[in-house]
Amino acid sequence: MSSTYDFQYFQGNSLSDLFAQDITDTQYAFILNYPATASWAAYPNTKKYFLQDGSSEATKTSFDKICQKEPWKNLAVLGDTLPAVVIIEPQKLLIDYWREHFGFSYTNQEMIHCSTYLDELSQSDRVKNVITLFPFDNLKPEKHAVNPDTHYHLLSKVALASLGVQCPKYSSYNLHDISLEDIQLPEQFPYLIKTSHGISGEGTYIIKSTSELNYCLEELRKYLDIKLLDTIIVSEFVKNVVQNYCVQFYVNKAGEITLIGTTRQLVTAEGNYLGGVIHYRETDMSRFFEMIAAIGQYAHSSGYFGFIGFDVLEDKDGQFYAIDANFRVNGSTPMCLQRHTLLGLGKEVATYSSDYRMDGTLDSILVTLKPELDRKDFIILSALEKLKYGKIYTDIYGIVTGETVEDMQHIEQNLKDKGLQLLS
Repeated sequence: MSSTYDFQYFQGNSLSDLFAQDITDTQYAFILNYPATASWAAYPNTKKYFLQDGSSEATKTSFDKICQKEPWKNLAVLGDTLPAVVIIEPQKLLIDYWREHFGFSYTNQEMIHCSTYLDELSQSDRVKNVITLFPFDNLKPEKHAVNPDTHYHLLSKVALASLGVQCPKYSSYNLHDISLEDIQLPEQFPYLIKTSHGISGEGTYIIKSTSELNYCLEELRKYLDIKLLDTIIVSEFVKNVVQNYCVQFYVNKAGEITLIGTTRQLVTAEGNYLGGVIHYRETDMSRFFEMIAAIGQYAHSSGYFGFIGFDVLEDKDGQFYAIDANFRVNGSTPMCLQRHTLLGLGKEVATYSSDYRMDGTLDSILVTLKPELDRKDFIILSALEKLKYGKIYTDIYGIVTGETVEDMQHIEQNLKDKGLQLLS
């Protein structure tokens, strides 16, 4: 069946190169960061477009992750066509490294203070449309490049069955209409309970025991208490899983599809995302063409354009089950975009993680790892210096590459010997 589709790989290496075809009609900008619900947020998403990013202040996604580490990773591969809204600027040393290794100018940044950026964008005569990873309560609806109600619906776990692909059976519940105590849960473990708009693994609970169920219900009650949750789903658990993929593509305003890449996802037993592994040459994306076509058609008919990454489980019988669909730039998208650069260097394998750490300043790390960085054995997407107990260390989002899996593992060990730690 896959031969009926003629999807082609993207030939560029930046987010801008893909967006360029769709942003010729007016002036666009791209907000690199997610919204947040924490008390530190100048513009909390607590009115309409709820997201589950922690059930208490202590567990909410941190300021540095939302406003620095995550957006900088996307800025690294943004390219030069699409202006970026940057609310906290990376240090010059990091931009200089990117400029040398990715080749972009990094002169298209719209620096707007984090306490005023959504007001300024809402009132801007110059920026007409804003591309976002998630709808913002405090950005005027008409400023969103994709209708925010549509985008919010597409990002909901409830929408999965509408995409036209096989997925686990699930039921959805509006918690304003039914109490948690009245929901008929499966009689046997395991199963999953998910909030509608959890991010980075938050709001997904694998229920394997009564104690895990009790923990989940306690978390859901916390979300209800702070009025950041409307809907949950209860899903069957896919058994005998042999592989976990993230399949990524771009759908343009005309509904045409461009392939970006497929990663094998690394997750903990609890379901938390650790990173991705990609084999640029061996991965056969035609296995997913029917799913790509169906999801792309649904997105296009809904009025969406942009990046899409959907998570797929493969069981021992070769059946594919879509378990999540992210209508946005995904965590491993920057790694997928390195395809042509790395294949040109004979590097066919890469792995991405957001959990690297190394003692010392970024300056010292760039010196220590210079041979690996020059060979693109290691690529830094994001780096943030921190201080703890008087000691400086740097958190890094990075990509380790290799000609083969064995070569990549050897390079990983070499980096470890030089002091690069993988925390997860």
